[in-house]
Amino acid sequence: MCGICGELRFDGAVPNMAAIGRMSDQLARRGPDHAGTYQDGALAFGHRRLSIIDLSSHAHQPMVDAKLQLTLVFNGTIYNYRELRAELQARGYQFFSEGDSEVILKAYHAWGEQCVTRFKGMFAFALWDQRSSQLFLARDRFGIKPLYLNQTSHRLRFASSLPALLAAGDVDTTLDAVALHHHFTLHTVVPAPRTILQGVRKLPPASTLRFDPDGTVTEQVFWTLDATRPAQPLTETEWLAATREQLAQSVKRRLLAADVPVGVLLSGGLDSSLLVGLLTDQVADLRTFSIGFEDVGAGSEKADEFEFSDQIAQHFHTRHQQFSIPNHEVMERLPEAVAQMTEPMVSHDVIAFYLLAERVAKEVKVVMSGQGADEVFGGYFWYPEMDRTPGTPLERFSQHYFDRDHAEYLQMIAPAFQVGDVTSELIASELGKPRADEFLDQVWRLDATTLIVDDPVKRVDNMPMAWGLEVRTPFLDHELVQLAAHMPPGLKLKEGGKFPLKAIARGLIPDSVIDRPKGYFPVPALKYVRGPFLDMMRGILMSEACRKRGLYQRDYVNKLLANPEAPEHFTRINGSKLWHLALLEWWLQVHVDPLPAAP
Repeated sequence: MCGICGELRFDGAVPNMAAIGRMSDQLARRGPDHAGTYQDGALAFGHRRLSIIDLSSHAHQPMVDAKLQLTLVFNGTIYNYRELRAELQARGYQFFSEGDSEVILKAYHAWGEQCVTRFKGMFAFALWDQRSSQLFLARDRFGIKPLYLNQTSHRLRFASSLPALLAAGDVDTTLDAVALHHHFTLHTVVPAPRTILQGVRKLPPASTLRFDPDGTVTEQVFWTLDATRPAQPLTETEWLAATREQLAQSVKRRLLAADVPVGVLLSGGLDSSLLVGLLTDQVADLRTFSIGFEDVGAGSEKADEFEFSDQIAQHFHTRHQQFSIPNHEVMERLPEAVAQMTEPMVSHDVIAFYLLAERVAKEVKVVMSGQGADEVFGGYFWYPEMDRTPGTPLERFSQHYFDRDHAEYLQMIAPAFQVGDVTSELIASELGKPRADEFLDQVWRLDATTLIVDDPVKRVDNMPMAWGLEVRTPFLDHELVQLAAHMPPGLKLKEGGKFPLKAIARGLIPDSVIDRPKGYFPVPALKYVRGPFLDMMRGILMSEACRKRGLYQRDYVNKLLANPEAPEHFTRINGSKLWHLALLEWWLQVHVDPLPAAP
């Protein structure tokens, strides 16, 4: 787990090493253990390392293999690196380090660009081939590791975060009107390759990008998710056995690929509790961590799940720590979280992850988390609602997922930024792709391959890595996701959703945790649009910078401010519409308005 950056010149000039330095400085919190740079002709790399596998200096990056004439910067973990290493050694390759980074170099030399299909893990890497002067970029199947791009006619820059590219300078920060429509319709999800800035793009998940010295650029997709039934039908018992075997293998991979202790972020829900149950026999003195927040008064929604996380910790005798955050700290620390956001994210979980990661990072460098289970195994309440709704796939999806319809969007956004209903066009196209048997198969494939990348996967990388904490997500193992995608939807929705996980958890974790209602973790200081939170949003939206930007129609802003807790001013899934507007404006003021001038 690290931060990577680089520059490739197209104009015969040498790379701007000062820009590399600024990007590396911006990425320092992702990799506090080592910093390195590399330059060869038109290419320069920067790297910030978080040491997890092979803690020695032999695994420092940029990693140069002088014999093979290959150089790498890599962010992530290849969980099956030991098996690949053994296979490569059998082919005659000799290794100078013990980690997974060198395996990528040798694998590329042995198998070329198709090496990525052999990697089981989360990764974003850049590989420079001195023999051919080619730059090769790759991103993992679910986009767990980020890779942002800024390309002009004379050079390419890339980095693990968008603010790192901004720090380098010379970025077109014009707002992308299409991306804004996605952002305000899909819970701040802006599917790759777009970001809200015209000058920054993202390498899509499961994709590679090659730059040749003659200017040719080749992008390829190396994996797609098949959401059809298997040719040979499975019984329920067979589906459950396969799920348990695949999940256990996924957990084991993520445990063994570390030379440091691995803990668990224990929410008290089914998913993280199941991870603890599967790890207990493999880890002595397993560390678990939970976070909760201060309630806002009698009769209010409970702001922690300690009742359930404590049950799991006691049941499995883990070394458990729980952190209770007062509401005043949430408000005090919110500016820090916004400053660390690689893209604007409105979910209340963002600040929760930021504050939890700060505390956990003092104890361990690696944790597992249950993110992805709901999207992969059908755990959210809107899936059965979508299934019962008549209409086209787009109509069934949009009624239960979109934060606002196109008509309301046009009332909100200023005329200069208005576009057609581009989000509906995108979603209809994605749902309509082949290799999905039923409507919910289409939805879950869309979730796993497109939507989940920006919510919640992005925050699970972004916020913990701001404290040098690596989060591993066993439910997003691509073989497990592929298994789940083949399942009949009725099997996943049985007993209120996530039936396969509930079934394999029986007898392993307490029934009280399995059968509890699904929790939607609140952060009271941000859930209720009143007091200091409301004052802060009013200040942002009424600021001179916001008015000058002219992004929002003032009548719409004033309507929200006049009655901020009106039911129609909330989305079913993602909270206050006022916060949606304020957060984007705040992010722009922090990251875009005060851009440093490039030398």
